[in-house]
Amino acid sequence: MSHWTSSVGAQKLARLLGSQRDREAQGGRGTVTPLGGRRAPAYRSLADGIRLLVLEGRVPVAARLPAERELAAALSVSRTTVAAAYEALRGEGFLESRRGAGSWTAVPAGNPLPTRALDPLPPEAAGSVIDLGCAALPAVEPWLGRAVQGALEELPPYAATHGDYPAGLPALRQAIADRYTARGVPTMPEQIMITTGAMGAVAAICRLFAGRGERVAVDSPSYANVLQLMREAGARLVPVAMADGLGGWDLPAWRQVLRDAAPRMAYVIGDFHNPTGALATEEQRRQLVEAARAAGTLLVADETMADLCLEPGLELPRPVCAFDPAGNAVITVGSASKSFWAGLRIGWVRAAPEVIRSLVAARAYADLGTPVLEQLAVTWLLTTEGWDAAVAIRRTTTRESRDALVAAVRRHLPEWEFTVPRGGLTLWVRTGGLSGSRIAEAGERLGVRVPSGPRFGVDGAFEGYVRLPFTVTGAVAEEAASRLAEAARLVASGATAAVEAPRTYVA
Repeated sequence: MSHWTSSVGAQKLARLLGSQRDREAQGGRGTVTPLGGRRAPAYRSLADGIRLLVLEGRVPVAARLPAERELAAALSVSRTTVAAAYEALRGEGFLESRRGAGSWTAVPAGNPLPTRALDPLPPEAAGSVIDLGCAALPAVEPWLGRAVQGALEELPPYAATHGDYPAGLPALRQAIADRYTARGVPTMPEQIMITTGAMGAVAAICRLFAGRGERVAVDSPSYANVLQLMREAGARLVPVAMADGLGGWDLPAWRQVLRDAAPRMAYVIGDFHNPTGALATEEQRRQLVEAARAAGTLLVADETMADLCLEPGLELPRPVCAFDPAGNAVITVGSASKSFWAGLRIGWVRAAPEVIRSLVAARAYADLGTPVLEQLAVTWLLTTEGWDAAVAIRRTTTRESRDALVAAVRRHLPEWEFTVPRGGLTLWVRTGGLSGSRIAEAGERLGVRVPSGPRFGVDGAFEGYVRLPFTVTGAVAEEAASRLAEAARLVASGATAAVEAPRTYVA
């Protein structure tokens, strides 16, 4: 059996290498400068270019590379140059080969995935450590208090029952169905299941549709916690690179993976993608649904960030499920966590009624149901002016935090590269050719926690990135950027061993 799960053609690899050279010519950083300023041998430049594409995630890990002769023709170099580059990559652990199976990309075994910086920061550390690890915000007040009070008023009839509602409270299922209908996607409450957060929704879907050993195609990069959930479930992740900048999905790449790898399921984030912030266009949504349906791949669309549009007047595309309203080919995941407050732990699934029935039946072996009081609180928000008012506040404060963080990073780290997203909660930053993992390690000792890029890739890709959430503003954003700049300086100098203790700051 082959060890690769996708492939990259000679012409596409040549284009990627060409765009990389163009970026460097314009002053972008990311490759190692030859010692003494001498021009590196052609094979070394080619090997470095492919290695960087893998580390950035633009070429997925476990992607089959073109044959030496094909790539030589596409690049107009000798086959000997390509062979030497491949041999150098094999020696460094970035390429594996087997006779008859070809060569495929890899990441050296000595580069483990980071395991920290996405866990919530302990409260006792809040005075000295700036937490940019978790993309979650405090509750929107006064609406949380009002929602809980409204829930308490509605609780007595439910308290007189056993309290188990595996599909969710009927009133909340109806309220969420009504919101989809208002967005132009007619939906019945029978198409909705309430879950314990979006993670509970994805976990339930994976248990039902993506058993151990099944291939699951994912955006590359993608949401770190879902990637880890799928790994632990035994899924074989097939990464599909995002388009450049905030271009959304790379449809040719998706069609190729759906055709060649035939994944059982695909997990995508079309609305202010986590971590890049990209917003998929309506045409991209239409084409991806059509391609997934043709391939027999179940498409799971995560709408967790859908409400967080930060640009007033921006016209949003229709939901992904609008192109499969019956819910047979597209399963939608939503949540109150980012729009309102993660502490409520309320998520949902929208799918065909028969899929919902299967998910509900399987729930008897999982968590049985979602807490009633929290469901009543979200029901109150959705059936009053509370939800829209709270989301308006959330958008305003998040926009302010985004702008403050962007300005601070540009002042303190002008060599870092990013494109400012029009929504969502995260900034995906290229770290000027430095190791994101080392910056995260040095930063934590300096009192700022950030997750490094490999957390959001498959098998160690995106080493040259970090993710910065819009969770701080004002003086705290300025201090966070200052500490990150110090961490970057230490990494660049190789002097990360001796780092001062973090300073106390006032939030």
